[in-house]
Amino acid sequence: MMANVNYLSIVLAAVAAWLFGGAYYTALGSHWMAAQGKTMEQCKAEMAGKSKLEIYLPFVLAFVGALIMAWALYGVLVHLKTFSLRAGVISGAIIWFGFVLTSMTVNNAFHGKRPMLTVIDSIHWLGGLLIIGAIVGWMGQ
Repeated sequence: MMANVNYLSIVLAAVAAWLFGGAYYTALGSHWMAAQGKTMEQCKAEMAGKSKLEIYLPFVLAFVGALIMAWALYGVLVHLKTFSLRAGVISGAIIWFGFVLTSMTVNNAFHGKRPMLTVIDSIHWLGGLLIIGAIVGWMGQ
């Protein structure tokens, strides 16, 4: 079913979602740290003790995650037999609501995280999935 995959749409969607995440967390960095209960000084101290690999690995993993999400959302649209901007955005929103938001809420609740952290992080993933859905849906097969 996925013999004629538009890999360009998947890669572009992943890049766009990854860049969105960078911009989003740059804009909300102080709020995100406060939601974690950390100060800038604590964050700097934690970073000082890390190796280059430990510093950059989360960014690589974030991109790989966006790539997998783009491929999976592309697969959903293949199975729906519908490629359009609208179908991609709706599918991204449904996946976010049904799987991402629910998983994050449960995990953060059991870990005792502040509700604002769930709000900030879940909005990031909503934006990412809407971007991915829009690009793979629009670019089609």
